[in-house]
Amino acid sequence: MVMDATAEDKNSIPTNLRPLLVLEAIATAGVPVTPTEVNEGLGLPKPTIHRLFATLEDEGFIQREIDGRGYTPGLRMRTLSTGILSSLRVRTARIAILSRLAEEIGETCNIALPDRDAMIYLDRIETKWPLRIQLPVGTRVPFYCTASGKLYLSSLDDRHLESYLNATTMTAHTEQTLTSPQALHQEISQIRKQGFSTDNEEFMDDMIAVAVPIVESNGRLLSTLSFHAPVQRFPLDQAITFLPVMRTAAAELSNLISTD
Repeated sequence: MVMDATAEDKNSIPTNLRPLLVLEAIATAGVPVTPTEVNEGLGLPKPTIHRLFATLEDEGFIQREIDGRGYTPGLRMRTLSTGILSSLRVRTARIAILSRLAEEIGETCNIALPDRDAMIYLDRIETKWPLRIQLPVGTRVPFYCTASGKLYLSSLDDRHLESYLNATTMTAHTEQTLTSPQALHQEISQIRKQGFSTDNEEFMDDMIAVAVPIVESNGRLLSTLSFHAPVQRFPLDQAITFLPVMRTAAAELSNLISTD
């Protein structure tokens, strides 16, 4: 785990700091973790670490996974992280990067975050064209049929991806929606190789989208940068020609997060 303290440090962790260190370890892990795994770095008494997990779960900061053992960030922790990312100073710089990209491409650009069972739009800059697709900030969209969502799925390890594919009902939103777990798994494999994702009229008829990752300093996907457009104005083969400027903007956004 991320916490590698000496025996002396472990025994002297202030009581009011312990819940924060637990939350930090859970957030850093990026996958479900058990109290025992977190405590490998903290070295707290066994009853103490279980009591901390129980309290944080009761208060909604963490939540138990379906296996009954692992824990991941809960709603309050996800809301907290979104609020930090949306703080005025960070958001001002982020919107400037997003606005420049939208001007270059000429279409609506978005930043989205994974939020439990869907992607949620954090920021967007609208196209100036009168014909536009309305997906305002706060909109939640499925993982399996959107460019941002499929990009997020590609960041999961194979075990968690398989769990998602086995548990999700893949409802057809359009005739292009992938509703077969096998077909989606094949596309996820391709996304992993190419480093970007597309939506070829899979979520909405006549809409295409392209997404690239915004990563943390350790290379883990934090959020996605995408743009979408009506297919009448912007065919998919033309859309992917903007990948270089999208990747440049994504790198600037990653740097903004890591240096803040």
